[in-house]
Amino acid sequence: MSQIKNLTRKLSAAYPWTSTPLIVGAPMRIMSGPALAVAVSRAGGLGFIGPSAKTKDTFGDLEEARSRIEADRANARLARHLSESGHLPVGVGFQLWNDDAETAVSAIEEYKPCATWLFAPREEEIEKGQREFDSWTEHIRRVSSQTKIWVQIGTLAEAKALLASRSAPDVVVVQGAEAGGHGRAKDGLGLVSLLPEMADAFHAREDIALVGAGGVADARGAAAVLCLGASGVAMGTRFLAASEARISKGYQDEVVRATDGAANTTRTTLYNQLRGTVGWPDCFSPRTITNRSWSDYLAGVPFAELKKRHDEAAKAGDQGWGPEGRLATYAGASIGLVREVKGADEIVEEVQEGVCQSLDL
Repeated sequence: MSQIKNLTRKLSAAYPWTSTPLIVGAPMRIMSGPALAVAVSRAGGLGFIGPSAKTKDTFGDLEEARSRIEADRANARLARHLSESGHLPVGVGFQLWNDDAETAVSAIEEYKPCATWLFAPREEEIEKGQREFDSWTEHIRRVSSQTKIWVQIGTLAEAKALLASRSAPDVVVVQGAEAGGHGRAKDGLGLVSLLPEMADAFHAREDIALVGAGGVADARGAAAVLCLGASGVAMGTRFLAASEARISKGYQDEVVRATDGAANTTRTTLYNQLRGTVGWPDCFSPRTITNRSWSDYLAGVPFAELKKRHDEAAKAGDQGWGPEGRLATYAGASIGLVREVKGADEIVEEVQEGVCQSLDL
């Protein structure tokens, strides 16, 4: 427990605008835009901008984040940090298999985000994938030495490879199988069992903090993650229902409507195929809320017909989502705990206050 407290203090020192416990807005691709990332950090958390459709779009997102921070007269903490440190008080995420490393490093060098979250190397073999993490880490540290490196993993095998690597990150995000978006396709494990074993594996590494992710949408889950050995808590699905999220209304409405994640979400690459989102390594698969595309697939409808129906639904705007819709609704198993749209500041403060009451912090 003393090691966790020391690492928690280390994170607080690296991100001095944050408050305890550390709540992190996960870098959801496209949907975690500058508005959401800044709002999370402004509330005392750490917001991440997600990977863009194209790596070059990261420049525009970081520029917008900086403009929002500099223009915020009501809360000068973030602007003061930016002015004094030269680093943006938001992070940025990259998918290694899809993002261009040279472009990403150039954006980091120019804007100096406080953290970079790395995920999903091209190589499926764990040792080779770790070498990709090492290469990105070394390049980033050469151009922005104060940018903290976060690496997301989901298995003990990945942890062992990371511990044996030449370039250790500052933070390891331990993602449980309950998470939305892309996670381990076959060898994932629930966070309650995964995180304690990970904490044991990293026990001797007092330079590496752990952040838990996957299935957390309220203070109860966040408190549990901290008790399991993490120094911070990352949430994605809960922030899909933030007013600042860069998301279609139909998608957001479905996240709020859906319940019973065990029955109404599944891991499948079907929606990737329908959307034409190809190239993901086979070891990763997304979790999504199921709808007519999934039920028709289980009923044996041929893919060509599924694709035709999906593309027709895409023309229907917000009506393309929902139980009778057909569009991808990537979200975690915690959907039943997400019941309304709120500002990111309300979400962060609500979770932090609940955790403090539960754990008497």
